[in-house]
Amino acid sequence: MDKSSTLEYINQMFPTEASLSGVEPLMQKIHGEIRRVDAGILAAVRQQSNSGMKAKEDLAAATRAVEELMYKIREIKTKAEQSETMVQEICRDIKKLDSAKKHITTTITALHRLTMLVSAVEQLQVMASKRQYKKAAAQLEAVNQLCSHFEAYQDIPKITELREKFKNIKQILKSHVFSDFSSLGTGKETEETNLLQQLSDACLVVDALEPSVREELVNNFCSRELTSYEQIFEGAELAKLDKTERRYAWIKRRMRTNEEIWKIFPTSWHVPYRLCIQFCKKTRKQLEDIHNNQKENPDVGILLLALQRTLEFEDELAEKFGGGTRGREIGNEIEEIGRGENSSQSASDIRKKYEKKLAAHQESSTEEKDKELSAPAAGFNFRGIISSCFEPHLNVYTELEEKTLMENLEKLVQEETWDIEEGSQNNVLSSSMQLFLIIKRSLKRCSALTKNQTLFNLFKVFQRILKGYATKLFARIPKGGTGIVAAATGMDGQIKTSDRDEKVICYIVNSAEYCHKTSGELAESVSKIIDTQFADGVDMSEVQDEFSAVITKALVTLVHGLETKFDAEMAAMTRVPWATLESVGDQSEYVNGINMILASSIPILGTLLSPIYFQFFLDKLASSLGPRFYTNIFKCKQISETGAQQMLLDTQAVKTILLEIPSLGHQTSRAASYSKFVSREMSKAEALLKVILSPIDSVADTYRALLPEGTPMEFQRILELKGLKKADQQSILDDFNKHGPGITKPALQPPAAPTIPLPTAPAAALIQNPTSAALIASRDDVLTRAAALGRGAATTGFKRFLALTEAAKDRKDGPFRKLFNA
Repeated sequence: MDKSSTLEYINQMFPTEASLSGVEPLMQKIHGEIRRVDAGILAAVRQQSNSGMKAKEDLAAATRAVEELMYKIREIKTKAEQSETMVQEICRDIKKLDSAKKHITTTITALHRLTMLVSAVEQLQVMASKRQYKKAAAQLEAVNQLCSHFEAYQDIPKITELREKFKNIKQILKSHVFSDFSSLGTGKETEETNLLQQLSDACLVVDALEPSVREELVNNFCSRELTSYEQIFEGAELAKLDKTERRYAWIKRRMRTNEEIWKIFPTSWHVPYRLCIQFCKKTRKQLEDIHNNQKENPDVGILLLALQRTLEFEDELAEKFGGGTRGREIGNEIEEIGRGENSSQSASDIRKKYEKKLAAHQESSTEEKDKELSAPAAGFNFRGIISSCFEPHLNVYTELEEKTLMENLEKLVQEETWDIEEGSQNNVLSSSMQLFLIIKRSLKRCSALTKNQTLFNLFKVFQRILKGYATKLFARIPKGGTGIVAAATGMDGQIKTSDRDEKVICYIVNSAEYCHKTSGELAESVSKIIDTQFADGVDMSEVQDEFSAVITKALVTLVHGLETKFDAEMAAMTRVPWATLESVGDQSEYVNGINMILASSIPILGTLLSPIYFQFFLDKLASSLGPRFYTNIFKCKQISETGAQQMLLDTQAVKTILLEIPSLGHQTSRAASYSKFVSREMSKAEALLKVILSPIDSVADTYRALLPEGTPMEFQRILELKGLKKADQQSILDDFNKHGPGITKPALQPPAAPTIPLPTAPAAALIQNPTSAALIASRDDVLTRAAALGRGAATTGFKRFLALTEAAKDRKDGPFRKLFNA
């Protein structure tokens, strides 16, 4: 304890003077504790001293024990070496005797086997001379096994002599077997009853010989069997395409007739299988020669019939010796074209679809088990082995398909009523669905014949057919156009669309959308069917672009048709005497006309068009009607303050009508974005009318603030609308041109919030340029007055306008009521 801690301890023990009486007992207690600690230390020192001496004694004893153990280990090692030497001396003679016994046993075994080999070779020679094939086959196996034991003794003359003799016997057996098999198929098997049994035994000998002997025998047999085939079908009479079916009938008849005779061959030889392979190769070569020797294009019917019979024959061989279910899978792929992911399928249809797939899988599994018994493990692919030679000559078939598809296309377009049957769910023209049904049938026909270049060429035909149909749809759309959208797209002239025309345009949009989607499914199906080397070239993007262009043209034409219907109302707007209008009333008649036009067309369009294309149509309509309304204001002669207020009311009513179009068409999924778009387009007309309402002394500043992108020509026209004379206009125009066309270029805001943000400028620049500061201050005043004008300045005309709003409270509906309820 340090000094401070000691003092704290003493003060804690003796806090008062009276407590000092306990000092003596405390000192006695401390001295007793010291004595007790000293005694413990002394006892611990004594015990440690005794322990150290005992540890030294234990270490010395352990060292002595280790030395004794090492001495005993050395003694044991020495005795072990002596014992090993003794055992080697005892066993030396036994080892020599054991080696001698081993050599004698090997010699006796070798001599015994040599005796057996000599005897077996002599017996085999006798059997070969007597053509005893069954016994010779067994003897061959025995001699082969005996010869394998003498591989290390090839330098011994006797062994070499025996091996040469055995080789000659095998050659004799081979010549006898080949000689006997040459009589097979000549009719001797019916005369000599034991010939088939003898040949069956000869097959055992061939199996006992080298594998090359079996290959040579089977090849010779197949070539001999097909010699008559080559002679028959190389003649001028049968070397024709229309005789192709007779070729396959010949081999089927040959296999059926000789089925019992060919049972002499072991099943592991697969003689019918090898025979069919050679037959297919020879047939392919002969058909190629027939194709190359033709001077004119073959008849399409004969060509396709020969190809069909060839494919059927290949399928039969594939089913017999090992094939697949590719044909069924292709059919399923083609059936999926045009159905789409969203098409409604009942539970029973889906269940039947998967039941068919399961049944096909089980059937193919059963077929595979049967084929394992008749075909080798690595089966030869019979599909295409003959039919591929037809591929370079199928251009005439592709041309015929294209001609047929073109005729069907023309017929479908001519018979098209351009109307939809009642109860139809997709609102698609029947010609679109019929066209794809015809294309599916054509694809089925071609995929059943080939899946290579011809199918790819047919796919190109499908592209041309679909592009032709897109052209037909494009031509059916009413021509011409007017308005701002028409000018932008270069479509001159007016277009007048009736209610039926609008329905037809919607049907064309839906049909083009259906064709766009289904053509993609068609390309996907063809890419799965066609050979892999052509799959990358299967693409329908150009065709889909054609149908997308049809959709765009149709929707723009739909907007043009409505624009034409608005012509009368726009003309009526310019004929209203805005300069002599005495009071502000309900919305004008031309607004009611616009409302009636939209109310008669929009519900039908909303029902027939899909949401995405209806939204596109609405955007185009708003982008057309908004700027047109703005331009139409300039076409009026003169507008008084009361006329401007009435026109502002009409503008609000037109905007309300446009905002109600989504609900009118029963499609409100994207109404929010459309509402912003309409507000932005109509805000220019509202801003223009606010400029017209502004006083003469601030009209230039108001124009710059609300229409910063306006031109001097428009500003001059505004002055004319306000009724100013040429002399009065000049001073205002000079002042306008002096200050520039606009104060700033802020982003145009919707009319609901007609405030314009202040331009950013450093404070130092405002101090150094008091003119700019004064300009901004004056702009604030202009904006304030413009906002007041937008709400209706305190004029006598506006008081009457408010009176009308009070009278409108009793109405239940109407655009005027809806405008002020908002």
